[in-house]
Amino acid sequence: MKNAFYAQSGGVTAVINASACGVIETARKHRNKIGKVYAGRHGILGALTEDMIDTSKESRAAISALRHTPGGAFGSARYKLAGLDKNRAQYARLIDIFRAHDIGYFFYNGGNDSMDTAQKVSEIAVQMSYPITCVGIPKTVDNDLPVTDCCPGFGSAAKYIAISTREAALDVASMARTSTKVFVLEVMGRHAGWMAAAGGLAGEKAGDAPHIILFPEITFDRELFLAKVKLCVQKYGYCVVVVSEGVRGPDGKFLAEAGTKDAFGHAQLGGVGPVVAQMTQQAWGFKFHWAVADYLQRSARHIASKVDVNQAYAVGKAAVELALKGRNAVMPVIVRKSSKPYRWAIGEAPLSAIANQEKKVPRNFITADGFGITAACRNYLSPLIGGEDYPPYRNGLPSYVSLKGVSVVKRLRTPFVV
Repeated sequence: MKNAFYAQSGGVTAVINASACGVIETARKHRNKIGKVYAGRHGILGALTEDMIDTSKESRAAISALRHTPGGAFGSARYKLAGLDKNRAQYARLIDIFRAHDIGYFFYNGGNDSMDTAQKVSEIAVQMSYPITCVGIPKTVDNDLPVTDCCPGFGSAAKYIAISTREAALDVASMARTSTKVFVLEVMGRHAGWMAAAGGLAGEKAGDAPHIILFPEITFDRELFLAKVKLCVQKYGYCVVVVSEGVRGPDGKFLAEAGTKDAFGHAQLGGVGPVVAQMTQQAWGFKFHWAVADYLQRSARHIASKVDVNQAYAVGKAAVELALKGRNAVMPVIVRKSSKPYRWAIGEAPLSAIANQEKKVPRNFITADGFGITAACRNYLSPLIGGEDYPPYRNGLPSYVSLKGVSVVKRLRTPFVV
């Protein structure tokens, strides 16, 4: 009977712990097939440095409470392993750790880069003749993983953006006659504008905010944008803009590129919200305010989508079930059966079809002028923010769990320096 290793990777979400809950609770129901579930402390770094948490030391109630707790309960990390041909030592180290702790199942909860890592681990395991089943678990607020209809984490972030846009718009409209004319909300989305599109759900009829959405998929045109802002202010008295952090100009550069790189080698973005907001003041003299949703959009468990929570748990549960069936180098995916009423099921796809691929907002989801969402987009997005799944509250605040985090005893003498 083999043990399992679970790790969280990249930016966390409001529901990634629900996937962890699904993994651990399901594994515990199959104690005759899976021994203990070890979680990497700070993601894959926990495996490389042999710094793992023994989840068997956590109570049933604590594991259950993960379902309503945001953040990464075991810690996550932005750490991309190099290709097999460039740094086999890292992958060999993982296999050494797995062998030392009798780990036969590897569950990696993350996005595009994480699925690539899971696939590479499955490949090196074959090369090193070590039997291990690798299953990816989808997670990303960017909603950019291919094959799966949507990504756990996105629905709750989308709900937060839609609600925040609607509420902020009511505030701006109240004061527009003598105060702010333009409000800009910056949301996540480097290459795919799904989060920006979600802001469009705030408006249901002509004239409702947001009046302008700026997508990474649409090249930014300064003159068209400024003309649209002026028209909205003249017509409605104010203008609300939702802008994706990854908006690019005609030269292909991000409007707010900071000139630095993150841990994955991606361009570090410096804040597009104030950039476009200041454009409106420079052009028309409008008083403006801007806000960056930043971590708030991906951590807002207090207004999470019930659909999102259920799907996050379901893919964690399915990952274990797929592994027990001997399915290797695969990822559970969400399959949409219908939109009205919304029905979905769990399927599976090979990691090779998902790793390092991005699903962008299709052009038919964006209005002809490039500044809004179409009925087709609304039809896709609306079910994903459906339902409420409030966490328990105590003294007016949500009550979240903190795990004991008991460490697994190290067995290798050689330390690994990251």
